[in-house]
Amino acid sequence: MATKAERPLKRHQKVVASRDLPGVPAGTPGKVQLVNGFSWVRYRVRFANGEEIGFLGRDDLVPAKEWEGAA
Repeated sequence: MATKAERPLKRHQKVVASRDLPGVPAGTPGKVQLVNGFSWVRYRVRFANGEEIGFLGRDDLVPAKEWEGAA
């Protein structure tokens, strides 16, 4: 069974940047725009600050519900 960190995200799912990314500080909310890949699933996310970043791995993102629960 996959752990939380390994569970794939879904298109349109609300997420939060788990670490600082180029132009996006950790904790910035966003929404998954695209899910792509077979052996390495990548995500394109549009963040609340207007930045859109592709080629993000699952370790770069946390589902918004899990982020709020950790606070």
